Amino acid sequence: MDFQDILNSTENYLQKWVAPQAEIIDSDSEALKTAVAGLEERSLLALRVPQKWGGAEIAPEIFYQYQELTARYSGALSFLQTQHHSATAMLANSDNEMLKSRYLPAIAQKELRLGVGFSHLRRSGNPAVTATPAKDGYLLSGKVPWITGFGLFQKFIVAAVLPDERAVFGLLPFVNIERENGKITFSDIMQLIAMNSTNTVTVTLDNWWLHESEIISVKPVGWISENDSKNILNSVPGTFGCIRAGLDVIAAAVAAKNLPFIAAAYQKLEQKLDRLKENFQQSQHSSKAEQLALRAQAIDLAVRCGHAAVAVSSGAANGIVHPAGRVYREALVYTVSGQTKDVMAATLDRLSEF
Repeated sequence: MDFQDILNSTENYLQKWVAPQAEIIDSDSEALKTAVAGLEERSLLALRVPQKWGGAEIAPEIFYQYQELTARYSGALSFLQTQHHSATAMLANSDNEMLKSRYLPAIAQKELRLGVGFSHLRRSGNPAVTATPAKDGYLLSGKVPWITGFGLFQKFIVAAVLPDERAVFGLLPFVNIERENGKITFSDIMQLIAMNSTNTVTVTLDNWWLHESEIISVKPVGWISENDSKNILNSVPGTFGCIRAGLDVIAAAVAAKNLPFIAAAYQKLEQKLDRLKENFQQSQHSSKAEQLALRAQAIDLAVRCGHAAVAVSSGAANGIVHPAGRVYREALVYTVSGQTKDVMAATLDRLSEF
């Protein structure tokens, strides 16, 4: 399957099977699980697995298009598969060849899905999770405040801070488990106002032994900040999908209500999206300030299009299963996903303009 076939297969699946169920997928984890299985059946969860391990290893620009497509039709599905693909890419970049040979083919063969739990590295103060050197590995203790995919993924990547302030990344089972003197305990599923079906939980690690065979990498002090600086634009394609989802609701209102001012608003908003996408294609070598501004503009437009979708849907938008409300809530998630202080500042700077 070539890259265009991958995108065609993705869009066909999303339009035929996901779009009609989008509101149910947003709130029902079993429906989301079925939707994820549909991606997996079409080998769309191995897009970042190297070809030598059986994956597609698609180019970044094609992956961006894939991300935009999934976000357009279901924010919950998009967010969940993003976690898996992020974990897959981190595993693929590991120097632990034995670990890769065990797990990357399993992903390609539709036997394994991965989550991630290392956003806590962005927090200041005492480390949320610590790693104490032990025989053949590390003992992990602490609380990971946010992991998505409980009951939907089989394993997750965790990060823990070493005594020298480096961070060790390793694979852990995504289930409540106790062995010898160690334990992994997950909280009840959090109740969220957006993408609630993604089964987000907190995990407590109590002296859990991470064997060296399960270690993905050890990152230097300050790695998370450097990584965030390199990946300012990573969430923008998903935000574009959210914008397009809002435009889809507005387009439906154009057809249903035949009001010229709705059509005019749709045209203006779509033109803004087109300009943003042009700028995104040229932004890979832009300055950090320019990239932050672009991301803030995308966030702003997602919120505006979500709000416009609510406005043109009138009182019906307040219904729990109306697409306008879902898209408006999804814009909230894209506002804070992978948020750093720099992203927050750029977002507020954009929103405070009049």
